[in-house]
Amino acid sequence: QVQLVESGGGLVQAGGSLRLSCAASGRAFSSYSMAWFRQAPGKEREFVAAITSGGITNYKESVKGRFTISRDNAKNTVLLQMNSLKPEDMAVYYCNRWGTPYWGQGTQVTVSS
Repeated sequence: QVQLVESGGGLVQAGGSLRLSCAASGRAFSSYSMAWFRQAPGKEREFVAAITSGGITNYKESVKGRFTISRDNAKNTVLLQMNSLKPEDMAVYYCNRWGTPYWGQGTQVTVSS
């Protein structure tokens, strides 16, 4: 059984920063790609960033240069550093083990303008 628990969301002013964390249980964390998705009210869940087991990263175009995904395999954790936040980044952010139905409960990110 895989459990994913996100933390680090909150309220921040536009231009500010937040760091999201996802703690994963289960075996062989380091073998899997991990990803962050987000869902704003009234919108579909969308891809934000992903990192492979080897550390290769991929980003949604609109967050490139502002967000950084990383992982700490020793701690079974994946991070999302979010800088220069914009109101359009406001959403519930979810952690996902790529290509699987394993999702966390989400963490709310609110950006005030």
